[in-house]
Amino acid sequence: MRRFRYHLQKIVDLKSNEKAQAEWILSNALAKLKMEEQSLEQLHATRRSIEELLQESASVKISVAELGVLQDYLQYIDTLIKQKQESLLQAKQDVADKSEQLVSKMKDEKIWLKARDRSFAAFKAEYLRREQLELDEMAAVRFGKT
Repeated sequence: MRRFRYHLQKIVDLKSNEKAQAEWILSNALAKLKMEEQSLEQLHATRRSIEELLQESASVKISVAELGVLQDYLQYIDTLIKQKQESLLQAKQDVADKSEQLVSKMKDEKIWLKARDRSFAAFKAEYLRREQLELDEMAAVRFGKT
């Protein structure tokens, strides 16, 4: 049997590589999203601990200056939380964009794989047709000799 050789195999390989690259890019975007989420959670935990300190300050003697510093720090943490929430939204949008790109690359690869499969099916059908012709010819020659 003659070997099947798809004349557009390099394009199929390219599309597979593009899909693999899109998967890698999405993986990086997901890792960044997870880091942003963890960072935001740490900021919330810091904020909760500062609020606890402020509540405890009512029962413990604390200077007005220290109280002001805690209030300023709480406002600073709130600002950081707002910035981190914006970063988190951007990271989520980035993940959505990268997911969309991956889906597009997967569809593109699938189209080229189907084209290769159709080409292989045509090759196989032609091979089987030729083989049948050879068998028919051998049968005709054998029938003619007897």
